[in-house]
Amino acid sequence: MAEPGELARPYAVAAFRQAEEEGRLGEWAEMLELLAAVARDPAMGGLIANPRVDRARLVELFIDVCGDRLSDTGRNFVRVVGHYGRFALLPEVSRRFAEERAAREGRDQVHVTSAFELSEPQRAAIVEAMEQRLGTKVTLDCEVDGSLIGGVVIRAGDLVIDASLRGRLGQLAQALA
Repeated sequence: MAEPGELARPYAVAAFRQAEEEGRLGEWAEMLELLAAVARDPAMGGLIANPRVDRARLVELFIDVCGDRLSDTGRNFVRVVGHYGRFALLPEVSRRFAEERAAREGRDQVHVTSAFELSEPQRAAIVEAMEQRLGTKVTLDCEVDGSLIGGVVIRAGDLVIDASLRGRLGQLAQALA
């Protein structure tokens, strides 16, 4: 089965091309962030995962929740995503869109997953370190995942730096096996 990132990529690329054509990269980024937030909502997640919920009804629900913050082409995008039952991919679509935008603007999008909310000095230190390592300007995309126990996982394209306690424990388990 294909990974969510692989499934999300065509939607992100299509949205990016549409945003470029319209000259509205910033507005599309905001729309996709909103759609991702709606898809991550626990109540909405339950509806998305429920096979008894009609896809057309989910499309209308997404459009209603987002209201006038979606453009006409944004609504059409929601209809396409809904037609293929890909609402759960919206957070990944938004993330990949941001990566495409950052690459176009000469920046690298760095995704940081941490066990706890990062302070501004911690974010600044990560930005500085990643800019030195990658040789480009860096934009951080941060999320909290308590299952990491401690530390961070940093992703920049194909580069993955796992400095989490969960990752270290996994390495230790493999070494002992």
